[in-house]
Amino acid sequence: MDEALHIASLVVLARPSLFEAVKANLCLLEGLEIHQQSAAGKLVVVLEAVDEDQILQRIQQINCLPGVLNAALIYHELLEPEGDPE
Repeated sequence: MDEALHIASLVVLARPSLFEAVKANLCLLEGLEIHQQSAAGKLVVVLEAVDEDQILQRIQQINCLPGVLNAALIYHELLEPEGDPE
């Protein structure tokens, strides 16, 4: 890994009537993977980004998608680049 990588986990709550549309829209976002889902309209997604601003922008994008009630950050980790082996 040559540069820092931010990993974030979110819980996204969607209207059950628009659940499939929300999932389809989420899949269009770069660096996002859906890991879990429930029929009640809950999704667990993971984001990968190069900086914190990108994570925040992506959360805002998700919150603005039609059918999304809320996207909440649950976990964030910064993976530092590996140093040169000695």
